[in-house]
Amino acid sequence: MVAVYNSRMDLKDRVMGEAMKLVSHPSVAPLLQDERLMKLVMNALSVPGKINDITEEQKANFIRLMGLATREEVEDLKRTVRSLEDELARLRNI
Repeated sequence: MVAVYNSRMDLKDRVMGEAMKLVSHPSVAPLLQDERLMKLVMNALSVPGKINDITEEQKANFIRLMGLATREEVEDLKRTVRSLEDELARLRNI
């Protein structure tokens, strides 16, 4: 997993480096002033976040449809059980 993460970061760094070189090139400057191109770039940059939102939403729907407990619900249940165990121990010592 670490190797995959590092290779992704290396790729991202290389892409960003090349993008910065491209942006600083004199012939690219007029393109960057084109409102349509910048809107397209901004939309492209927002895609990963949108995909993540959709994935999270689908995961939540699947969990709900399957009747599974969420991590938060399990943690809440553990806290409740721990609290009840503490209360039981206290009552036994009275």
